Formats: sequence, C-alpha cells, structure tokens
Amino acid sequence: MPHRKRHHRAVGAAVAATAALLVAGLSGSASAGTAPAGSAPTAAETLRTDAAPPALLNAMQRDLGLDRRQAERRLVNEAEAGATAGRLRAALGGDFAGAWVRGAESATLTVATTDAGDVAAIEARGAEAKVVRHSLADLDAAKARLDKAATGLNTADAPVWYVDTRTNTVVVEAIRPAAARSLLTAAGVDRSLARVESRAERPRTFYDLRGGEAYYINNSGRCSVGFPVTKGTQQGFATAGHCGRTGAGTTGANRVAQGTFQGSIFPGRDMAWVATNSSWTATPYVLGAGGQNVQVTGSTAATVGASVCRSGSTTGWHCGTIRQLNTSVTYPEGTISPVTRTTVCAEPGDSGGSYISGSQAQGVTSGGSGDCRSGGETFFQPINALLQNYGLTLKTTGGDGGEEPGEPGGTWASGTVYQPGDTVTYGGATYRCLQGHQAYAGWEPPNVPALWQRV
Repeated sequence: MPHRKRHHRAVGAAVAATAALLVAGLSGSASAGTAPAGSAPTAAETLRTDAAPPALLNAMQRDLGLDRRQAERRLVNEAEAGATAGRLRAALGGDFAGAWVRGAESATLTVATTDAGDVAAIEARGAEAKVVRHSLADLDAAKARLDKAATGLNTADAPVWYVDTRTNTVVVEAIRPAAARSLLTAAGVDRSLARVESRAERPRTFYDLRGGEAYYINNSGRCSVGFPVTKGTQQGFATAGHCGRTGAGTTGANRVAQGTFQGSIFPGRDMAWVATNSSWTATPYVLGAGGQNVQVTGSTAATVGASVCRSGSTTGWHCGTIRQLNTSVTYPEGTISPVTRTTVCAEPGDSGGSYISGSQAQGVTSGGSGDCRSGGETFFQPINALLQNYGLTLKTTGGDGGEEPGEPGGTWASGTVYQPGDTVTYGGATYRCLQGHQAYAGWEPPNVPALWQRV
C-alpha cells in the first residue's frame, strides 16, 4: 500500500541519518562508548556512565552477579540501547511495540514491531527484531482501560497489572484468578491482549513507625529521602506521597528540624516533595554504601531490562533490573499508576528512597513485597512525573538546572521535563525527544544526541 512504502522510506532515512550511533557492545567493538575525535558524543558519554561511583558498581556486582568490567560495560550498553530504542521508536511510528535489553552486560537490545517490513531497519541499528501482533500504543490503551475500570472495583485480589513488552501482552497478576477476570471484563479488554498470572503476596507500602535513620514525619514515622530538588530558590527533596500529607513537618536523621511537605499525592500516584529550611542544603548526591556519595547527573529514563539500584535508610544499597515500565499496583490504601516494577528488594523505612541507573535518577520507592533477606520486588514512582507535577528541578552535578531558555525563538527550555515524541525548536532547527528526561543547561538538543534527534 502507498502509505506503507512511505513509512519504510522514512524508517530507512532515520536509520541512515543516525548510523554513527550504533549500540555499544552490540557490534563487538573494543572502543564502544568512546567517540572518535571530532564526532558527536556517544550516549554513554552524554549520560556520564563513567561517573558511576564505586559504591554503585559494587552493589551491581553483588546483586546482579557481575564483575567490575561487566558492571561498567552494562551501564555503557544500557545508555546506548536507550538512545537506539528511542530513534527506532520515532522511526517506526505506530508499528513500534516496545524495546528491552538482556544479557549480563545488557549487550542485546530487542525492538518489537507489528510490521515484518521493519525488521531490516531494526537490524541495521544493531538490534534484534521481534515481529508481534500488538503495538505498544494498543497495549498502553488496554492498560489504560484497566486503570479506569479499577476505580470502580476492589482490586485487592488482582493487585498488579502492567504492559509486558517482552510477551506483547497486558498482564494481570492475581491472588484469585476470578478477580483478574472480573477486572478484564469490566475494562472490556480483549483476551488476546491479556494474560493472567498468579501471585502469592499482596504488595504493601514500605512505611515504618519504628524509628531509625533518614527523615521523620511529625516526629514519629520514618521514610527515606529521594532526590534533592529545587523550586526557584527553595531547596528540598522528592519522596513518596504515602510518607506524609501536605503540611506535615519533617526532621532529619539527626532529629534537627528539617522542613514541611509542600505537596503529597497518595493513592493514585505516590509522589511528594518537602521544602527544607535554611539549615539544609540540596546536593546532587544520594547516599551510597559506606556513606559514599553517588552523584546524579540527570534523569534519563532507563529501558526495560536495564540495571537499577536503590538507596534506602533501612537496607542501604541494593540493585536489580527494571521489569516493566507502565505498571499499576494496588496497596491496601488504593491503586497507584503508573509505576515502574523492579527486581530490587526493599523493607519498611526504605519508602521514598532513590532509584538510580548509572548516574541517572529514576524514581522514588513506593512499595512492593518480600524483603532483602528472602528476596522481593519493588515499585517506584518515576521521578520525571514527580518533577513535572510539582515544577521541581532535580539537583545534578551538571549544573543547577536554571531556567535558561533556548536560543531566541526556540521552545526548548532548561528545567522542562520532556517525554519521548515531544518536539522542540532550538537554534532554528526542530528536534524530537528520544528518551524521557529533565533538561538543564548543557543538555541543549544539539549537544545530546542520546536524547534528541533533529527532524
């Protein structure tokens, strides 16, 4: 059909225009992640995977069974895979059905499509192609119907549902299969799109009234600081909404007066932020193993299958992988959506703590099941949605975020949270966002090809 021919020409053009950014590790190059002199920076260079601190690499080795070289290579490959997947998502359009990485070093990127005619273009980018029945847009739409239907149902016995790109289905996990079937029926989701899986445990929020470290809410409950942020000249930090309501006061781990919750949403979302007093200074770090600082250089969202590490005041540093992005989870207090599901463990008191991939902030701990002795799963509230909702700027080592506009006449702006597919103008050219992130000075579109594609 004529429109299909035009589509494949567009895919081919996009591939040819970005051929210099093949996924590091997929080609087997010994110099992957290092750009030749005078060439555009690689995604790994842009996202500063070389800035990963020893504490993070050590935790990845412990929890993912890697050696140091594998951990370093994994971060490089995941940065490059994210950029490649973003470009292919833009090129494939409505055919795109998701992407994920696998392997000890995340060296294999798979991109799914509903059109077999896209296979050559995907493989030309160094990725594996998988032809599937349903597009990501179709799966997301089905999951949205489940979210809407869940508002009128008791989903305690079907507490988790998500888009699983690897199986090209929407999965409902249930204590009782009948509860999953009721949800699917109420949502009007075609059974060809859905799969029901059993689970034994009900997720819960990691909230603790026993005291400890990190920060305290109204001198009683304890949670963990997520990421330091600013809002204009006001300093503070992002955390989980279930930790405290708007107006609640906080004290630090040292029991010194700290701040006040300025906004809090729970359930529905699990996001909040605390404005701190003048005694506290926001820094671009999260607490790593042994008290080491782990620097934050941005908030580029990681790919399914990518490594992610968590810092919490109860259990410290633990790592795992991202299982699904677009997930809904029901706690006793209500349903939260969308959250990201991970294989990282956590325990009460870890709530609100930070998830980071390499040096890129990912989100704040919401809840989960299991523990760090027997293993478990966790869900985090994505940080970019939190930043966008409250108009916050993530504190990073790349700069203060500022409010600098792009060049005159451009729409790109520092401090703005961009999602894949968003378009901006800068310096007289138009760019399309490839990966979700918050922009800041130094990450102007021409400077970060891992995040922006000129169109």
